[in-house]
Amino acid sequence: MAYAKMPRISMQCRSTITRLFAASALAAAAATPAWAQQPAAISDDIVRLGLILDMSGVYADVTGKGSATAAQMAIDDFGGTVLGKKIDLMVVDHQNKADIAAAKAREWYDTQKMDAIMDVAGSAPALAVLEVAREKKKIVVFSGPGTERITNDLCSPYSVHYTYDTWSLANTTARATVEKGGKSWYFLTADYAFGHTLQASATEVVKANGGTVLGASRHPLGSSDFASYLLQAQASKAQVIGLANAGGDTVNAIKAASEFGLTKGGQKMAGLLLYINDIHAIGLDAAAGLTLTEAFYWDMNDQARAWSQRYYDKLKKMPNMSQAGTYSSVMHYLKAVQAAGTDAPEAVMKQMKSMPINDFFATNGRIREDGRMVHDMYLFEVKQPSESKRPWDYYKLVATLPGDQAFMPLSKSTCPLVKK
Repeated sequence: MAYAKMPRISMQCRSTITRLFAASALAAAAATPAWAQQPAAISDDIVRLGLILDMSGVYADVTGKGSATAAQMAIDDFGGTVLGKKIDLMVVDHQNKADIAAAKAREWYDTQKMDAIMDVAGSAPALAVLEVAREKKKIVVFSGPGTERITNDLCSPYSVHYTYDTWSLANTTARATVEKGGKSWYFLTADYAFGHTLQASATEVVKANGGTVLGASRHPLGSSDFASYLLQAQASKAQVIGLANAGGDTVNAIKAASEFGLTKGGQKMAGLLLYINDIHAIGLDAAAGLTLTEAFYWDMNDQARAWSQRYYDKLKKMPNMSQAGTYSSVMHYLKAVQAAGTDAPEAVMKQMKSMPINDFFATNGRIREDGRMVHDMYLFEVKQPSESKRPWDYYKLVATLPGDQAFMPLSKSTCPLVKK
């Protein structure tokens, strides 16, 4: 086969061509994000994940050891490594103090080379850590705290609110309760960021559906005596006592209400944030008939039952929605690192937002531009003692609210990341 003879290129032409290629390469590099210019790699040859939780206080049962166990299960199920590098989990107790949470996050990011914080229990500590993560341009994911500000006015390109928020709880529980005739409300509210936003969200929903709010009593975090607050609620003659609190506070309030005979007098308790742990601690005699909203129930389907049994074998209790959400979010993060070929925050977050979430926790879940992970929410009623067949068999499904209806629509968002 004959080949045509190529003309010789002069030294001057070669120099010109070289300069053109160099200029093109520089232009391409300038147009490419910094993380994409780096070779696929894991920084420091290890992926470090952190949990800043309540390990000893009022939220220890609903986050604490259970959330840490769920996160480690996800790491183990992923194989213990990602892109050939070890995955390490660090856990610390913030004692429900925002300053301790922020200081630990800063220390982890600055000196421990933390890649991502995968949960912070409690809204006040969570908001403090959110600001540190924003400053350090590091990923933080929340399954334990509820305040909707995480994906609203305080949203960050590096944060994800994964499991639930105050808007979805109020929107589901309050709306259903009002529609069933519970028109007049009185709130028992935890006196900090989470309780305030939960009461405000529920108030908006109650009024929008034709109900009224007759008053509210605010109590400090970790209250042991609810007598005076319940007497005020009883005196209001409200049809519904909305519990804008969580954890041990909710348990103590419901137990005290049962002792005071509030429900026997015709008033109904509506738990705006109740976990299955709370129902277990309260008992069906006192909790029966309560309505509540959850993102997960261990007995929902075969997948949920299978994973929950594995969790139960470790801790001898069933998981709640925050603990299941922690597992799901850690698994989703690790899949994103694998797909991105790096643990660089911008690349991983882009991957997390592009990948759907399909597991025992969520079906067709997705992370919006404001960081909200959108998925179905469920309205349950607590069973009567005679209806429960075995331990932890506590819920009857009343309604399923699709994710696009359960969470705040982007049209109402004040997140600066949302394009209007």
